Amino acid sequence: MKSKMLLIAVICTLWSCTNSTKKNETTIVTDTTQTNAFKPANFEEQLIYNRAIEAVIWGMPAVNSELLHEGLIKAKGEYNQIVFWSGLISSKNQTLTPNPDVIYVNPLYDTRQGPVVLEIPPVEGVSSLTGSLDDGWQTAIEDVGPAGVDKGKGGKYLILPPNYKDAVPLGYIPMPSATYTGFAILRSNLTDGSPNDVKRAVEYGKKVKIYPLSQADNPPATTFVDLINLDFSNTIPYNFHFFEVLNQFVQREPWLERDLVMVDQLKSIGIEKGKTFQADARKQEILNAAIKVAHSWIDSKYEKIFTPPFYEGTNWALPASPDVVKAIMANYTVPGLYPVDERAISYSMAYFSAKKLGTGQFYLMTIKDNSGQQFDGSKLYKLHLPAKVPVKLYWSITAYDRETHALIPGMKYSSRASTTPGLQKNADGSVDLYFGAKAPEGKEANWVPTDPKKKFELLARFYGPEKGFFDKNWKMDDVEEVK
Repeated sequence: MKSKMLLIAVICTLWSCTNSTKKNETTIVTDTTQTNAFKPANFEEQLIYNRAIEAVIWGMPAVNSELLHEGLIKAKGEYNQIVFWSGLISSKNQTLTPNPDVIYVNPLYDTRQGPVVLEIPPVEGVSSLTGSLDDGWQTAIEDVGPAGVDKGKGGKYLILPPNYKDAVPLGYIPMPSATYTGFAILRSNLTDGSPNDVKRAVEYGKKVKIYPLSQADNPPATTFVDLINLDFSNTIPYNFHFFEVLNQFVQREPWLERDLVMVDQLKSIGIEKGKTFQADARKQEILNAAIKVAHSWIDSKYEKIFTPPFYEGTNWALPASPDVVKAIMANYTVPGLYPVDERAISYSMAYFSAKKLGTGQFYLMTIKDNSGQQFDGSKLYKLHLPAKVPVKLYWSITAYDRETHALIPGMKYSSRASTTPGLQKNADGSVDLYFGAKAPEGKEANWVPTDPKKKFELLARFYGPEKGFFDKNWKMDDVEEVK
């Protein structure tokens, strides 16, 4: 009898636990249906859903990078060529927070057939490059140019494939890459922004070369793919295509030791090295639901990376957490530090990283005015920049679409900079900039147009920042609404 009573007690306990689990599972499902209408049929579907969210967060910088190559293919280009713009970019360039006040020269490398040479020209008068060489995870291998390894003397950077063991020939600067593919983001700097100045910057930028080490004795001419009149984008696709792009990256690139925990995570959603990525209609539905939730989560966390601000009492901040900056600059070798979540937030709105941030350039971003309200494209705003901005090269302020983090489509231009022709200065050398759908009378030269139907965000760039910038002896004001 005792054994029968014990058996009944166990059954009752299991029944209670099962009902409790079902209640908890129902709560989870109710929450997800409120956001994306996804309801798992079983635990397996819930697991795929959960792991797909984690895959989006973890894979953000890799997909971001892979999209650059995808854009190059659409432009009839390929790896070991250089994407460039033969003029200042317009909103045809829908990459993430691009700089409309420089000439972009972006080599994309592939070392699967052996090391690749990236040849950087020396500084010539006012002509110089600012930029870095990044692997496929957008981790900076090194900076190049005056603020980089060559210190403005130029040089032959030798990009080495993963686990390369051979000796590096004399005269080359070794650049060991953790991935087979990657890119360099190089900016050929302007001085006054005039047509002749732009022409000079383009001609100087085209002195960059890329070719296989195996052909170094007689290098082939570098192929430059001009995108000035072409649509080009690497904005993040928050749909099934994200997983297709992530699969492309996983199939080509080696697993890094720090990421081995993701092998089974990705396998459960259908991404496995050496196998075709297949997803039936139901799995696609699950993955699409998951990435919508991931997108919402990333956007909800976006505002938090602006804390703490760079200038106390303002909304200006570096758009990357201190942990992300520390991890990237140390190539993720800091014990106990792998900020995957915060990394996803930064790479959802930007691409590229510098090895020594603050040497060649520094960035400050804001999404709110001085009253804490998000920028509304239908309103007019004013930003006051005190005189004598502590930079060697230039400063600029650019407006971006708050939703996509790309240039606002259809605008005549997107920024004002110290190199902008005709920029008006106040009597004391300070500058007032305006942002809105309509220019204030007499201030057109200092005005950046916005879309009245959209929110926007502002990114300030400081190229060649000097000590006074980081000492904060010079301070930029918050943006104020003009009423």
